[in-house]
Amino acid sequence: MRFTLKSLGIRLGSPNTNCFARHARRELAEGDAGILALIEPSLMVIETMTAQIKKLDGALAELAAESYPETEFLTQIAGIGPITSLTFILTIGDPERFRRPRDIGAYLGLVPKRHQSGDTDKQMRISKADDTYLRKLLVGAAQYVLGPFGPDTTLKRHGLKLAERGGPRAKKKAVVAIARKLAVLMLALWREEEIYKPLRHRAA
Repeated sequence: MRFTLKSLGIRLGSPNTNCFARHARRELAEGDAGILALIEPSLMVIETMTAQIKKLDGALAELAAESYPETEFLTQIAGIGPITSLTFILTIGDPERFRRPRDIGAYLGLVPKRHQSGDTDKQMRISKADDTYLRKLLVGAAQYVLGPFGPDTTLKRHGLKLAERGGPRAKKKAVVAIARKLAVLMLALWREEEIYKPLRHRAA
């Protein structure tokens, strides 16, 4: 909707999704009442969908609290919500299945493959093995951690340092590295039932 209005020469800010429709009505009511009338049905759909999503999010949070209380340790991390924590726990099943927490990176396909031949040892793209959905959720969480809304944490500082190294793929590599570290950190918090310290915890 925002891009459609932009194509008509109308620029809206980027408010929270929960209040987008209200914000759009307020902005357009003053000088673009005709446009507002045209997009009102779409705004109503957005409001309805937003309310449904909020309702489903609440149901997921309730399910997690009642049936999977261990998600509480994972959602301490900014960017990890009920969906990601539940998916992580249901996918992994047993936090003791890995000998070392860092082994989970390879299991989720977040470790670069290597091409070794003679004197050559070339690092390639991540393997993308195993669970695609969980990997995408972790990558999305990593993008939040490194983005403007992610709070200051040891994890974010590490990722930003990786991104600053330059190169055409530095930012993508940083996102994958943080996604991998998030998986390690989540597994460690789950195993040890620890309180997360954002500026002290380090994931392997």
